[in-house]
Formats: sequence, C-alpha cells, structure tokens
Amino acid sequence: MPFIYHRTIRFQDTDAAGIVYFANVLAMCHEAYEASLATAGIDLRSFFSGDWVAMPIVHADVDFFQPMFCGEEYAIHVQPRLLSESKFEIAYMIFASENADKRVSQAKTIHICIDATTRTRSELPTDIQHWLNAIKP
Repeated sequence: MPFIYHRTIRFQDTDAAGIVYFANVLAMCHEAYEASLATAGIDLRSFFSGDWVAMPIVHADVDFFQPMFCGEEYAIHVQPRLLSESKFEIAYMIFASENADKRVSQAKTIHICIDATTRTRSELPTDIQHWLNAIKP
C-alpha cells in the first residue's frame, strides 16, 4: 500500500499563470518522500547529512494531466520499488483530494546509493531496505 502525503498548493508553488510551476511538482514529491522516510522511523537529519552514504537522484520525470492551482488540496501517493541492491525508484501519483479517483499528475525518481567518501555504488542501507519493504504494492 502506498504512503499518502497530503499537500495544499501554496502561492509560492505557482508561476505567473497561476498554476503550479512544473519543477515544484517534483519538490512536492520530494516532500512526500521525506515524510515517508520519517514515518518509517528514519532520522532525516542523519539520512540527508551524507556522512557515510548518499542517494542522489539520477533520473526524474513528471507528467501533467491537468493544471493545479493555489489553495487546492492533493494526495501524493508514494510507491517505492527496489531495482537492484544499490538502486530504487519511487513512483508518485498525485490525486485531487476532493476526488480520490482524479489523477492530476504523476512523477518518478530513480535513486542510486553511493559511498559518500569514494563516490562508488554501495548496497542500500538496512533502514532503506526496511522502508522499501514496508511500502509494498
């Protein structure tokens, strides 16, 4: 079951046309990712400090099905999936809160785990493996 993160669109998320700026959809997805990690008990300060491993995003894409406006509420569904011992992807489905069946956008990010010192691929840490297993389809 996916992790669900609720988000209201703020004025700062929009562009001059009054709709969500495309890059901000990915920022909102990243907020949802962070919330899912915190809910799984992962200490975000330690996780994102990159002292021993880092998990950079190596690919991101986003599709839009309708515009999103300031003041509207959305549910971002976070569904991670293991790709290899050092790589995972996260699928995001964004639904209008007033109509849970109305998908307005979708995104995907691919992350690779690397050793923070050598910058070489590394096996995913145990806490991330547990997070991946906890949010299974």
